[in-house]
Amino acid sequence: MSEFKYYVIRRLLTFLPTIIGVTLLTFVIARVIPANPARLWAGGVKAKPEVIEMLTKKYHLDKPVYVQYFYYLKDILSGDWGTSPVTHRSILADIKTYFPATVELAIFALILVMAIGIPLGIISALRKDSWIDHVVRVVAISGASIPVFWLGILLQWIFYYHLGLFPAAGRGIAPHKVYTGLYLLDSILSGDFKAFIDNLSHMVLPALTLAYPSIGLVARITRGSMLDVLSAEYIDYAQVRGLKKSFIFKHVLKNASIPIITILGLIFGGLLSGAIVTETIFSWPGIGTYAVGSIMNMDYPAIMGVTLLIGLIYVLVNFMVDLIYALIDPRIRL
Repeated sequence: MSEFKYYVIRRLLTFLPTIIGVTLLTFVIARVIPANPARLWAGGVKAKPEVIEMLTKKYHLDKPVYVQYFYYLKDILSGDWGTSPVTHRSILADIKTYFPATVELAIFALILVMAIGIPLGIISALRKDSWIDHVVRVVAISGASIPVFWLGILLQWIFYYHLGLFPAAGRGIAPHKVYTGLYLLDSILSGDFKAFIDNLSHMVLPALTLAYPSIGLVARITRGSMLDVLSAEYIDYAQVRGLKKSFIFKHVLKNASIPIITILGLIFGGLLSGAIVTETIFSWPGIGTYAVGSIMNMDYPAIMGVTLLIGLIYVLVNFMVDLIYALIDPRIRL
């Protein structure tokens, strides 16, 4: 068996305990909340006792916590993520409805992060202690300091209220044909360019709100990693040998990419998990909005479904990052 295949198998085996741990911890926390979810699902104070009893037995709320968890895992392994007592739909159907909007927003925000943050970090490293280096430092500090809700409202106030350039909220119109649930992609596939422009304009402000805190972070990580590699002895040796700057830069960027890929993976996992504050401010119908509604209604099956989805997202993203590590640096496979 090759080193790479053995590395992949080892990484896959480490992810199973992670998923089990996430589901167990969240399940216990959700169940110890001092409230009667069956009464809430049945209609609150006007709920009929027989309906409350029926819901209690249906969702095993009269059983010990460990028995409830056993039933939950059994259903998950059989492909049944449960049915929401609030929406009366399967959890997978609800996730299928809300998650594509979050995926689309996350991808667009990540593109902004990479397109702005990485070049800023590279230029900042190559022009150390220059005015642009100080500007990048200010961007990074402001991105980490400014509250997301304030930034979102500020962008709405400037670009919608005063300039009228972009819509303040909403996702935009659906294209003529929906293939994937990603409206930008579906509008291109269906040739509906009016829907493409409308969805693109709706996405700019929430994506920028999501991306701005990460742009400065990626820029600083890129700068630090580049400076570490540039200070290595083999770079000095390559310069003394008279190698082309483009050739040296190619190897510098490759060797500096590991920390950059790490932080991008974490950022993308966080974006896919649902940016609750941003989705709320811009009325974006994503998984974050669905999660907030589930928590407010104490919708246990939906909460567990969203939690499982988030856990799977982080596991998958980390797995992809680990594979990229091994492809870039063969030493990691060992």
